[in-house]
Amino acid sequence: MSIPDVHRPLYQAFLDQAFTRRGFDAWLARLPEQLARGLDPKRYGDLKAWEKAVAKLPPLPEPRRVRLDADSVTVECELDDARRRQCENLLRALAPWRKGPYRLGGVTIDTEWRSDWKWQRVAPHLSPLQGRRVLDVGGGNGYHAWRMSGAGAAFTLVIDPSPRFFWQFQAVRHFVGDADNGRTQFLPVGIEDVPDELAAFDTVFSMGVLYHRPSPLEHLLQLKAALRPGGELVLETLVVRGDDTTVLLPGERYAAMPNVYFLPSSAALVGWLERCGFENARVVDEADTSLDEQRATDWMTFQSLADFLDPEDTTRTREGYPAPRRAVVIANRPA
Repeated sequence: MSIPDVHRPLYQAFLDQAFTRRGFDAWLARLPEQLARGLDPKRYGDLKAWEKAVAKLPPLPEPRRVRLDADSVTVECELDDARRRQCENLLRALAPWRKGPYRLGGVTIDTEWRSDWKWQRVAPHLSPLQGRRVLDVGGGNGYHAWRMSGAGAAFTLVIDPSPRFFWQFQAVRHFVGDADNGRTQFLPVGIEDVPDELAAFDTVFSMGVLYHRPSPLEHLLQLKAALRPGGELVLETLVVRGDDTTVLLPGERYAAMPNVYFLPSSAALVGWLERCGFENARVVDEADTSLDEQRATDWMTFQSLADFLDPEDTTRTREGYPAPRRAVVIANRPA
């Protein structure tokens, strides 16, 4: 089987995992089909342009200084002005950039989300990631995955079906190089493509996904199936205020987003987790989303949160629902 160069690190990572965790060998056999489907140029008209933009990024001089434990995922190296402008132009060709921030070769990518703020809320409550196998479901361009690797994870896999995010991740990989020893990888698939009852990850993150699932309990069971016994789930999602029976079912759109199905209270969410067989479910953070955390920038020039709220009452969405509020809940698969 001929493996494209861009995918060789992913195949090697799966081979390495297959030696110590069951399931990865079977998943390895599925990778060619999953990659072909997830990166099909017939389905995504801009895919070739994104691929070319990454391929044109110039070689980087050594030494490079990589920081995966800073608020901005940072790679410092000595680039002359022409190469820095070239890098910036090629990175902008992959816009919009939604999760970050990044600082790559002197180019600062000011993303729509201050994802570092979310990480600051989540990180203090995690079991130490040192040496753990981590799955980041719906991880976007991989910002949080790089932070997970920076926290010492032995293997971090992002799954997200967006090919734009895949190529944004590969652009960041170009700058990071081998500094993480290939421990951070991206597969352009959804949770439904993860083998059933894999039970292979020590920690599974699902952040900003649950409310897009028409069957939230099915999603929770899929996350549970990916965890080893005793493993930790980190769930971040939109919630509403209320008691353990409160669930909002929005109409066609919520804060201009289509496909938003269920917004439970955090207490109801804990109940869902317990019904799905998780234990020790606890809310570790809950807060309204601020206009400073999600906003339009020079790297994401489309409408953002400020445009989706009632201009006369920012505690409501423009559809009249409660403004976005997010909770982080941590739970465990029973040992």
